[in-house]
Amino acid sequence: MPVVLPFEKPIVELLDRVRDLRELAQTDSSVQAELELLEQQTAEVARELLSQLTPIQKVQLSRHAARPYTMDYVNRLCTDWVELKGDRRFAEDEAIVSGVAKYHGQSVVIVGHQKGRGTKENLLRNFGMPHPEGYRKASRMFELADKFRLPVLTFIDTPGAYPGIGAEERGQSEAIGSSIAAMARAKVPIIATIIGEGGSGGALALGVANRVFVLEFGCYSVISPEGCAAILWKDGSLAPEAATQLKITAPDLLRLGIVDSVIPEPPGGAHQDADLAAAQLDEVLSQSLAELSLLDGDALADQRYNRFRALGTFES
Repeated sequence: MPVVLPFEKPIVELLDRVRDLRELAQTDSSVQAELELLEQQTAEVARELLSQLTPIQKVQLSRHAARPYTMDYVNRLCTDWVELKGDRRFAEDEAIVSGVAKYHGQSVVIVGHQKGRGTKENLLRNFGMPHPEGYRKASRMFELADKFRLPVLTFIDTPGAYPGIGAEERGQSEAIGSSIAAMARAKVPIIATIIGEGGSGGALALGVANRVFVLEFGCYSVISPEGCAAILWKDGSLAPEAATQLKITAPDLLRLGIVDSVIPEPPGGAHQDADLAAAQLDEVLSQSLAELSLLDGDALADQRYNRFRALGTFES
């Protein structure tokens, strides 16, 4: 059974009716007008209901088990995908996928967090929480992209870097810092997209880009609402209040200048129509890549530096 969050049940019921009618319309053209009307009404209802979501509900939506993950977008947007594994030091980390592909006929390097579907794959992917070797693999890919002058596309979707003892012993913080540094100095276009949740330095390690985008129901934060509530108030049940105060939802991120644009999702969220979600992301990525490709390497690195130096400024 597909996972359905309590607040999305009315939307899911409408979308199921739309899918049934679409299937019928393939053999009976007389229902086409009814289908178009129902699609319009469903989009309006979904937009209205989702606009009323609280920050913690948007966080839950960003973590939805059915949301498209990095490889779902790669398979829809790219061709000639060749995965490159390993950090050449310790091991392969399945929580980060990386490789080379063709995007609109242009060779690009892709790096992204990858969660799993089901218990077995989630254990393999460590629930999208990378170890140090995952970030060292990412650093290797950023250096490869810089060497061969290939644009970089990253996809952010992680609760955060894995905080286990082994990860700390193998230099988790150093690996994250090295990944950030490799992105910062690369003289190629880099575009990062937050496709789900972006947690702490584990997300920022893939986020030092010339353009940073977030999907409509993505979130981006220095800490999870649950972790923030546990630290500040010693009470994890206050996560809804923490989510509100952290300003981590897409509209807040845009208003604060953390992201450059919010990419609309299909009615009900990206998990309701992965093909449409990918198409809407593709439109923004292709335009941004074309714009950034006009800049030389030094200008790209300078733009990236200035973008992140400007974060956190305010006027009283």
